Amino acid sequence: MRFLWLICLLFSLSAFAQESKVFDDLTVKSAILKKDKKFALYLPPGYENSQRSYPVLYLLHGGGDDQTAWLQSGNMQNIVDREIREGRIPPMIVVMPDAEMTFYLNSAAGKYQFEDFFIKELIPHIEKTYRCRAEKRFRAVAGLSMGGFGSLLYAMHHPDLFGSCAAFSAGVRTDQQIREMPHQEYLRRYRTAMGELKETDNRITDFWNQNSILYLIQKMPEAQKKAVRFYLDCGDDDQLLYKGNAEMHTLMRDLNIPHEYRVRNGGHTWEYWRSGLPDALQFISQSFL
Repeated sequence: MRFLWLICLLFSLSAFAQESKVFDDLTVKSAILKKDKKFALYLPPGYENSQRSYPVLYLLHGGGDDQTAWLQSGNMQNIVDREIREGRIPPMIVVMPDAEMTFYLNSAAGKYQFEDFFIKELIPHIEKTYRCRAEKRFRAVAGLSMGGFGSLLYAMHHPDLFGSCAAFSAGVRTDQQIREMPHQEYLRRYRTAMGELKETDNRITDFWNQNSILYLIQKMPEAQKKAVRFYLDCGDDDQLLYKGNAEMHTLMRDLNIPHEYRVRNGGHTWEYWRSGLPDALQFISQSFL
């Protein structure tokens, strides 16, 4: 293990004679979504002048943002560069798709199947186009807020695909919070995924349960509990999502689902997510060795 880490470190130092590269307006043609979908891409230093293959992190944005958010607001290029340069993580490819306001779900009406696109089209496209290590342990997913929800959803729906998952301020809400959410706020957040529900409609449907992180945790088969390494991080001043994240931690603890849970000083802000990204990258990287 130490020998492999040393090799990664030596490679990283030599590679930094070159620079990382980012592309913020790439597209992949989607037959499922019937349009081209945008994504951003980070290639580590040395990628263009090597023949090696790299682990991949799928890094998901929050609601109201797009594929550029982690680059422009999250400073991810500089953070990942620094972590690689200082030997704390190995070089990796980072993919940041544009999910609009889908919550990374297949829609309830079946009209916009983003999860199917992500699993069946985006991942195969990335692994065909770039030099990726395609084994599960070298594929990770992470995200913030809506993207934190998406990262947990994909890790729980597809534990055969992802070795680790890191969720910042994940968009996880209790059933009570969903029921009590003002109708216009509910539509603003969930219209794309859940459809145009009326104010009197039941929100806790079978479809909701199939995609509710708290429900998925409660129903997780014993054999799946150690399939993915989970990292959860939510600020103690996050008025939007602290309750759901705390409930998620409690459920995982009580059901013996291994995970790391971090509560730090801060709210639902980019400052919080930027400051937490290095530790999450280091956690994810443990699966890459």
